Amino acid sequence: MKIRFLFAALFGTAATLLIAGEEIAGSSPVRNLTLDEAVRLALVQNPDILHAKQEIERTRGVVIEVRAEALPQITAVAVYNQQDKRLLEDFGGASGAGGNAAATASPSPATTGTNAAPGGNSRQATTSQFASSPTSVQNKSWQVTIEARQLIYSGGRVTAAIRAAKFQRDSAYWSLRDVVDTVVATTRRQFYAVLLNRELITVREESVRLLQNQLGDQQQRFDAGTVPRFNVLQAEVQLANARPDLIAARNNYALAQLALAKTLGFGANREHPATPPINAVGSLDVTPQDIDLAVAIDTAHALRPFLKVQRLQILTEVEGVKVELAGYQPQVSVNGGYEWRNSRASTDLAEVVNGWFFGATADWNIFDGFATYGRVKQARAKLEEAKITYDDSVHQVDLEVQTAVDNLRQARETLASQQKAVEQALEALRLATERFHVGAGTQLDVLNAQVQLTTARSTELQARHDYNADLAEFERVTATATRYEETFDDPLTHKRKVTTTVRRP
Repeated sequence: MKIRFLFAALFGTAATLLIAGEEIAGSSPVRNLTLDEAVRLALVQNPDILHAKQEIERTRGVVIEVRAEALPQITAVAVYNQQDKRLLEDFGGASGAGGNAAATASPSPATTGTNAAPGGNSRQATTSQFASSPTSVQNKSWQVTIEARQLIYSGGRVTAAIRAAKFQRDSAYWSLRDVVDTVVATTRRQFYAVLLNRELITVREESVRLLQNQLGDQQQRFDAGTVPRFNVLQAEVQLANARPDLIAARNNYALAQLALAKTLGFGANREHPATPPINAVGSLDVTPQDIDLAVAIDTAHALRPFLKVQRLQILTEVEGVKVELAGYQPQVSVNGGYEWRNSRASTDLAEVVNGWFFGATADWNIFDGFATYGRVKQARAKLEEAKITYDDSVHQVDLEVQTAVDNLRQARETLASQQKAVEQALEALRLATERFHVGAGTQLDVLNAQVQLTTARSTELQARHDYNADLAEFERVTATATRYEETFDDPLTHKRKVTTTVRRP
């Protein structure tokens, strides 16, 4: 019941993301997607999320399976047997495997009469009296039994196993939450990569266009005899050097679209294999945020599903120790039922004997060659390993948060510096062009200014991409990109009401 509610909370309303946008529509070969639409689509179609959901279903099945040992077990068994009568012949006067008594022959008058010799053959009389008749032996049997069995005491093994299975189920849920956060961050980073490469195409195309204009101007001046042939050759080389960057930008754009499509669960467009199935709609806008590192670390400790999975692993191993310690205790169970079978004293299969039965079984391994001791030792070692792993995971989360904060700071400072550099590069290109036209500058000054402008614009776009991508990573490592509202026993905070809010620019 709890898991069904969690699924509703997680995927009932746009997969629980605090995002808004129009419904994804359109069935054209190329689908236009905003960032919010791409994230929602990834939550529905991403294979990693689908796998994590099925893992929850699997662990629910484990809980049901383990819990079954604590419930009554009812079985119905029907048996029918038939064999050759010769296998049932018994010279001892009783029936064979069939259990039916054989009919005895009537005594012979020669052996019972008054004229019998005193030394008569007594063995012949005994054999004649008790010999079984093969035709009277019952070689068929049937039996129908309904039996109920109930475990009474297991030393706490079943109870601990049930709790461990529930911890595994809850762990699968938190693993799903961790996968969701990862997929959201991956989708956002890949979406920003698509936007970056598309903007870089524009920058490279503008650079090529400027160099083409420069080449045309130098060609005209050479035809007029005002500049040497060297100026034309230099412009041609600069243009040729800029084309590979444009080709690479276009290829990177296509690859980024395909990577995003893979994350969203899109296959190849069979009708148009050269056309990516999606088109990212948006721009690399940046809204700087002030982030407190200490608050960010505390938030990650409280909300990060990854840590909750590790914590639940510790609780699971605690129950595992209890399961193995139960090997020192006895196990008691009772059984009872009702049975119907054919009568063993009759050759008529229709003659039925029926009745109830009841019993109890106690099993206690007094000495098992230290097998239980070995299993307990293994379980306790696994518990210690889980504790060590948890401590290391906390340190890993701290490192991830600090790295994300430092990367955000670097991207913000780089962006601020490059925005000023673009303005300066534009002014430098304008001055170099004017100086060259009036004969006060050289063509090399103009080409260098164009290269510097292209570099500044590319670096600024990269900084915009880096900041947005680092922000997505920061929200992943602090688990603040998503919002969940559910009643759930949080293994870290032990609060029944857990609400995670989103912080988005």
